[in-house]
Amino acid sequence: MDNLILGGHKFNSRLILGTGKFSDSAAMVAAIKASGARIVTVALRRINIKMPSDDLLAPLLKIKNLTIMPNTSGARNAGEAVKAAHIARELSGSKFIKVEIHPNPQHLMPDPIETLEAAKILAAEGFYVMPYMPADPVLAKRLEDAGCVSVMPLGSAIGSGHGLATGELLKLIIRDSRVPVIVDAGLRSPSEAAAAMEMGCSAVLVNSAIAAARNPTAMAAAFAQAVAAGRAARLAGIMPQSDLAVPTSPLTSFLAKS
Repeated sequence: MDNLILGGHKFNSRLILGTGKFSDSAAMVAAIKASGARIVTVALRRINIKMPSDDLLAPLLKIKNLTIMPNTSGARNAGEAVKAAHIARELSGSKFIKVEIHPNPQHLMPDPIETLEAAKILAAEGFYVMPYMPADPVLAKRLEDAGCVSVMPLGSAIGSGHGLATGELLKLIIRDSRVPVIVDAGLRSPSEAAAAMEMGCSAVLVNSAIAAARNPTAMAAAFAQAVAAGRAARLAGIMPQSDLAVPTSPLTSFLAKS
């Protein structure tokens, strides 16, 4: 089976879901089940064991074969991200952590310096670190060398729906990476998820495009199909492009002689 492997763990889905923006927990759970996702990410501030009615973790733990990946959304620097990761591990029991540090609320771009610093610390402590990062090939290698189990460059700004605006940089990251490359943020449609997989990404992480859809459950299923199709096309070998027209039926010998 063509599994996604992260930190030595195998997952039979290459679609990762975010858990924000859903109208309620029932809609979120239905979308997760329809997607077939085996990893979901949840912000630490949404884990509230003291108030079950406001705790996002409880319904997630009831879904079979689902891995929780807490994220450090809201952290403004490495210190805050490391602290959040420690708390999240205690609450969820998960060693997976999405390092997410964006100090500017206007553009929500990840801070490359603080992200690298947090990744070094957490990887050394045994976390399976999956950093949200700018589409920067140099930073991707630094994070890989720091011990991250994947890198998660943005396709475009969080929630923007601008798709694979960073496509050319993503290709460079994919070409040189020895760990899975997962596009995180900006995807709007299943076709963009398929394009990311055809490009060579190992997985995609989607939240807004599903949660903000008119029918989140149906959209989650559509994304699952698109990711599977994109991956299958990548493995099958996509035909090369040509600047010239290439006939599908070569000129036969009897016509060539006439």
